[in-house]
Amino acid sequence: MLIKMELSRILIREIADAQFIELREVDGERTFPIVVGKPEAYAIDRRLKGIEPPRPQTLELLASIVGEMGGSFQEIVIDDLQDGTFFAKLKIDCNGEEIVIDSRPSDAIALGIAAQVPILVEEHVLDEVEHDGDGYSAPETFDWD
Repeated sequence: MLIKMELSRILIREIADAQFIELREVDGERTFPIVVGKPEAYAIDRRLKGIEPPRPQTLELLASIVGEMGGSFQEIVIDDLQDGTFFAKLKIDCNGEEIVIDSRPSDAIALGIAAQVPILVEEHVLDEVEHDGDGYSAPETFDWD
């Protein structure tokens, strides 16, 4: 079963390589952090704020290509957790045909956030996160304050 989530927070630390985003269940209480790279964190933050770079960066380029080819981002599905790594699919509607692209969650979220694309997480992934299953646990240095 797919659970609708939303991006609730982004933590960018200038002096650290690992950044965090937090997803929160729309109709519930569950949350979990995902470690993302600095470029992805900045891209998500920039797109959330509607800041257009002077020249298209990779995500803007990819979004333009999808749009010019008649596609639109439909949903992001975080569908697996293996050895502490999340896996996602980015679903695109291209002229009535659904195209499913394997993606890192951070890239899918960075692409979809500006267009308010729904973020869905498989129930079993939330269960694994909740029970620290499959090698995943929030980093001990994870502190939003």
